[in-house]
Amino acid sequence: MAKKPEGLLIVVSGPSGAGKGTICEILREKLPEMGYSVSVTTRAPRSGEKDGSSYFFKSTYEVKGMIRRDELLEYAEVYGNYYGTPKKYVLDQLREGRDVLIEIDIQGALQIKKRFPEGVFIFIVPPSLKELSARIYKRRTDSEEVIRKRLSSAAAELEYAAEYDYIIVNDVAEKAAGKVLTVLDAERYRVARTYFIIDEICHEKG
Repeated sequence: MAKKPEGLLIVVSGPSGAGKGTICEILREKLPEMGYSVSVTTRAPRSGEKDGSSYFFKSTYEVKGMIRRDELLEYAEVYGNYYGTPKKYVLDQLREGRDVLIEIDIQGALQIKKRFPEGVFIFIVPPSLKELSARIYKRRTDSEEVIRKRLSSAAAELEYAAEYDYIIVNDVAEKAAGKVLTVLDAERYRVARTYFIIDEICHEKG
């Protein structure tokens, strides 16, 4: 008897300011049954962020300990701070057949792809670099120095798009999120994930 598939691992990333966070918020509203992996980070909380829901805010010492104990699915140092994805939650949810959404930077996404090539990797891009710059400045959450670093690396980050399965332009967040939902619907009906249905039909008792 064919085994029903594990949940989908959905990895969403892209350059800082592309709007991946807003898109993931919309996805979580539309798919409340979907699991959402909360990352650990050593950076300071931004206004409105809460420990345990936005991020698990940890010290550098604590995160390095998690790395040593192999408790992170991936980790990266970005602009002087560590970010990582707790491994146990993600694996447990997938085994139970529940889809899991991970919003992550490019370094982390590529690490996960090496371990889970069967995941769904979605790259969010802005309509233009000019729009990307406007979004980053509008947030007013980073220093001028950090903003300059983000903008200078944006063009280089866009070159990683070829490593992903799908590229979605975020001109209007609701519209872009709708495209992601279409992608997920298609992924759920792949033969590799649905062949158990054929097996059940063939072994049906009349």
